[in-house]
Amino acid sequence: MKQLLTFFVCLSFCAVAQDKYNHIHFDKLVAVEGSDCVIATIENRGKVENTKELYLLFINTVKGEVTQVEFLNDAYIRKIEQVKVDELGINKVIVEAKTVSPKEGKAIGWDSPTRLIVLSPDGKEAIQLTDSKLFVRTWVVNKQSGTVVITGHYDTNGNGKYDKTDKNEILIYSLKTLRLISKVE
Repeated sequence: MKQLLTFFVCLSFCAVAQDKYNHIHFDKLVAVEGSDCVIATIENRGKVENTKELYLLFINTVKGEVTQVEFLNDAYIRKIEQVKVDELGINKVIVEAKTVSPKEGKAIGWDSPTRLIVLSPDGKEAIQLTDSKLFVRTWVVNKQSGTVVITGHYDTNGNGKYDKTDKNEILIYSLKTLRLISKVE
């Protein structure tokens, strides 16, 4: 516990040393079932309250070790959900986030795609489950089959808006292998 407190104090000093107007904002804590970890959502905010950086900290509450999971450029985390199905050997953390890749080269906004990122319970492994060009609309986990069913669309004309011409799909991924099982168009 002492190490954890020391870490947070050092983190605060580092943030102040970078820019005297920035400050660290701890948004929420999420306990990870079946592990010694807790997830902290961290925002590094600037002088005018805009988020400059967003990342997750996986804190091992027994050892005091911390694993930082960063997102490319900019991100807005909408949801964090743990999926634990002991019978199928699945223990994953799914993060639903609006993100912007370096290739897109713009700030996050309403027209930014929502993506699903799957993390290990300790945060040491991270895989973007959905294609970068897919705009995830909804998703649900089926614990019986160990799959995640995702609905979304591809912006076929590249205008950043949902149009009649955009290609809608339903995708089914295995949470065990993190591979696409089926696609319904």
